[in-house]
This record gives sequence, C-alpha cells and structure tokens, in this order.
Amino acid sequence: MNIIVCAKQIVDISEMKVDPSTKKPILQGLPQKISDIDKNAMEEAIKIKDKNGGKITVLTVGPADAKERIKELLAMGADEGVLVTAPDNIDYHMTATLLSEAIKKIGEYDLVICGEASVDLFSGQIGPRIAGLLNIPQITYAQSINAEKDKITAERNMSDTAITTESNYPVAVTVTKEINEPRLPSLMQILGAANKPIQEWTADSLTSVKPLVETIELKGIKMERKNVIYKDDVDESVKQLVDSLAKDGVLRG
Repeated sequence: MNIIVCAKQIVDISEMKVDPSTKKPILQGLPQKISDIDKNAMEEAIKIKDKNGGKITVLTVGPADAKERIKELLAMGADEGVLVTAPDNIDYHMTATLLSEAIKKIGEYDLVICGEASVDLFSGQIGPRIAGLLNIPQITYAQSINAEKDKITAERNMSDTAITTESNYPVAVTVTKEINEPRLPSLMQILGAANKPIQEWTADSLTSVKPLVETIELKGIKMERKNVIYKDDVDESVKQLVDSLAKDGVLRG
C-alpha cells in the first residue's frame, strides 16, 4: 500500500508572544515543529503499513528549512520525503494545489492522510481541498481507522455523533488528535533518518498557481479576566453568576 502523509511545518505556538504595543504576534526566532495532529497522521500511516505492507512518503509544502522537520517523520517510520519549496504568505488554495500536483507527480498512491487541521490556523481545509482536486473520496475527522487491502473503514467524530464510513482506494483521510499517541523515535531511528531520501521540488516546477487570498494583517486578541468573586451564599451566588453571564451574552434564554 502506497501512503502519502501531508504534513506542515509551523512555529511552536506555545512559545508565541504578542507585542503589547502593536498587538502583533512575535514570530521571529520561534522554534519550528511539525503540526501536532500531522504526527497523529504519521503514526496512523505507520500502523497501516505494519498491517498491510507498503511505503510511506511524507509530503510538505514550505520553506527550505522544512527539510529538517521532514526528518522527524522519517525517524518515526516514513520511507522517503518530498519538500515543495514555496514562497511565503501562500494561501490554502495555493497550498492544496501544490500538494495535489506533487501527489500526482509522486505517482501511484492508495491513501493520502492529513491531520484534521494544523494547530496554528486550524482551518481544516487542506484535506478536503486535496480530495476535491484529485477527484477522490474523502473521510474527514477519523478517530479510528481499519485499513484492509481492498477498502478502508473509519469512525468519524461528528461532535455528538460518531459515523462509520467506508471507502475504496484511493481515498483521502483526515484524522483527529484522539486517534492515537504518536511514537517517539529511538536514537538509532533518528540517526538512520539522515540516510533516507528527501526530494526537493520548486512550486514552479509543478504548476503555475497564485494565492487567491492576501493576508493584510495579523493581530493578537487582548484577553483579560474580570476576576469577579461572589461572596454571598451559594444559591445567591449562582443566581448572580447566571444573571451576569446572560447579561454578557454567554447564556441565552
């Protein structure tokens, strides 16, 4: 089974701070990492490969230094990597187009796996967009997967409902963070990843595509707590809290 895992390099948002004077996030100097849920996608791909055999290719669209992040997934168990170098400030349309064109160039594939969303922007668009561009079925928000040789069955997390969906191959699947616990590679696996191939393609070598959306400005939101303390008896405090939440629009009658 040929599996392609789409992964994204992001800044570590847990280290991000906001400039108090400009309200803009400070991104310079932040450590880079693979988006957390993409590691869940990688772990699921490894499990499917262990069961059915085959090959795992990691595919990333990003800057040249994303090559180092690809090595992290190679150490987990992927066989090879592909990096499509692209300019900064690309949008979802451009990213999905480049990923789909790269998948076509990679060649025969059975399964494309993505995280349900990247943890920096969390739009959830890339997986469905890829499926649309490749004209293949899609299974989104998979919280468990059973991949057999002729079909795949997934239980999908639809908030208050779980739906079981089945598809033939090829198919695109997006997974949730709850699907598994990504493994930590051993020292030998980390060292061995340096010998696994990573191909680099430019965006222009795949297709001519321009972003449709321009990001004008990015600002942080000021978050302040009211620190209201209710000191009356419990029943009165609950009533005051409910009235206050209703007044602020949090609760609706």
